[in-house]
Amino acid sequence: MTTVRAVPAPIGLWRAVWLAMRPKTLTASLVPIAVGSVYSAHFLETWSLEVVLLTLASSLAIQIGTNFFNDALDFIKGADTETRLGEARATQSGWMSSKMTGALGILFFLFALLCGIPLVYIGGWPIVAIGLISIVMGYLYTGGPFPLAYVGLGDLFVLIFFGWIAVGGTVLLHSGQVDMASFVLGTQVGLLATALIAINNIRDQKQDALVGKKTFAVRLSGWSRYEVPALYVMFFAANLYWAFRGEWFLFFLVCSLIFPAARLSKDVLNTEPDRIYNQFLARSSLIHLLFAVVFALGVSL
Repeated sequence: MTTVRAVPAPIGLWRAVWLAMRPKTLTASLVPIAVGSVYSAHFLETWSLEVVLLTLASSLAIQIGTNFFNDALDFIKGADTETRLGEARATQSGWMSSKMTGALGILFFLFALLCGIPLVYIGGWPIVAIGLISIVMGYLYTGGPFPLAYVGLGDLFVLIFFGWIAVGGTVLLHSGQVDMASFVLGTQVGLLATALIAINNIRDQKQDALVGKKTFAVRLSGWSRYEVPALYVMFFAANLYWAFRGEWFLFFLVCSLIFPAARLSKDVLNTEPDRIYNQFLARSSLIHLLFAVVFALGVSL
């Protein structure tokens, strides 16, 4: 019996560009900027709308640029095929050429640099280092001779750049300092963001293994599904810090996320990788976003 796979229907250029940006994943940039700004405003009593807007624009541009390069390079390397379980990719679907997708990646990286110029004036040379390293690593996520996503370092990349650096950099720009609390906060945000990439890689584990893309999920093999509950356990362990600081309302409010996190962890553990993981990915993104909401409520009420 021959299996016929659906071929993605042709779509307009602007819609192709929009989908290649992967808008559903952009909470990974939104959450750390929002949380870092709320922390700075409440605990350090300083914040700037200019910093919020410029940091958000720069962070989003870097993530979108990274997504474009990932779209192009995964296709070139053979990681994206018609058998993929995730949503359709622009280059693999034939909506855009790899050259065009890569050019858009460069364009967004340049826009990030443009947004970063006034941020350098505010935060000094540390911001230059953060910005340039973030852009270079965004490309090296799937590009270069040692692509992070292909050697099992993608999860660590997300924890560092969408957690510690994104939150810490935001706090630094607002207040001129980075303290222990902002590090813990960056850890929590980063762990939730890492859960996103973990679910994504578990879904694609079999296909990635076939093409030599040794993601962390591929390296963990049969243990890969345990990564998601492990990340959530570490997230709630880090939450104890707020109890030690006497922020009990914040502590218990964040603890309310145990229920959706536990349910998602159970579903991942009990489900073989398939298209249903796209739903799991959406649920993990919602938990990530909800943390920003409960953190803001926890420090405000």
